[in-house]
Amino acid sequence: MAKILVVDDEEDLEMLFRQKYRQKIRAGEYEMLFALNGQLALDTLNEHPDVDMILSDINMPVMDGLTLLSHTKEKNPLIKTIIISAYGDMENIRKAMNLGAFDFVTKPVDFQDLEITIEKTLSYINQVKGTLQAMRENNILKMYVDETVLNFMGGKEIESALMENVTIDATAAFIDLVGFTKISETENPNTVVGLLNEYFDLMVREIIEQKGSVDKFIGDAVMAVFQGEDHLGRAVKACIEIRDKMEAIPEYSTITHFRPQVSIGINSGEMVSGNIGSKSLKRLDYTVIGDTVNVASRLQNAANPGQILILDKSADQIKDRFKVNPFGEMKLKNKANPVTVFEVLS
Repeated sequence: MAKILVVDDEEDLEMLFRQKYRQKIRAGEYEMLFALNGQLALDTLNEHPDVDMILSDINMPVMDGLTLLSHTKEKNPLIKTIIISAYGDMENIRKAMNLGAFDFVTKPVDFQDLEITIEKTLSYINQVKGTLQAMRENNILKMYVDETVLNFMGGKEIESALMENVTIDATAAFIDLVGFTKISETENPNTVVGLLNEYFDLMVREIIEQKGSVDKFIGDAVMAVFQGEDHLGRAVKACIEIRDKMEAIPEYSTITHFRPQVSIGINSGEMVSGNIGSKSLKRLDYTVIGDTVNVASRLQNAANPGQILILDKSADQIKDRFKVNPFGEMKLKNKANPVTVFEVLS
């Protein structure tokens, strides 16, 4: 329903408008409000901030139409005003347009022409509202989906997107907040969620700083992916920063005695980057999968609090820049042979 405010000092104009547009009012297409001058119109706008359009005369007592136009432009620039006046000279038209009037109609009013003007104005208003809604939805979407995913998926149909994947050389890192679920036993849910988001924000800042991307949040863990030049080195550096900054945070409370620590698994190599989801549900998860990713997850599960674990092949690539120590051989789930694991110290 379009909400239209008619502003004119002719009291019988309300009855005339209601008569001329009774079908649209009955059909719920128009809701019409009326004010006898600009000041009363501003009062009406305060009571009805969702007004879409103003139809206003120029010459009125207390506050004229041009002054009202200047106030509404400041109050709500999305409201569109059609000036309806007997003053059809170019000077008044120019003043009205310069103050932001959308259109100008002269008296006596041709109601058929006015209806066309109203519909044209409403069409424009709906286009603007649609654009603003799309912008808001896009901003909300960016809170849930990584921007690189949005760029990749832009304009793709779900059917074709499900078929697309690419093999990449990258590094996956799993960063888990150790023992965080215990806090929920003693703290209220809002405190728990707020604290978790603070810790996640710290992690994400370091991941972004090293040009990585957050693949997903898994409970109280983060999965990050690093691609491009020196992706392993950048992943290791980000994880060291996360670990050290987490350990520098004092314990949360004397009740829980929770001191934030992370356990981290990092693995580098070939993985498949693509879309996993359902046509029926029309939902996709753009992610990386493969043995490299699985190993990173299992290394994280095996890591102690404050520990960063990598395979020997990764340790060989970074040992000239980072301090690493042998951690020993480890049997990982679904791996036929034990793997040699190193710990990244600093």
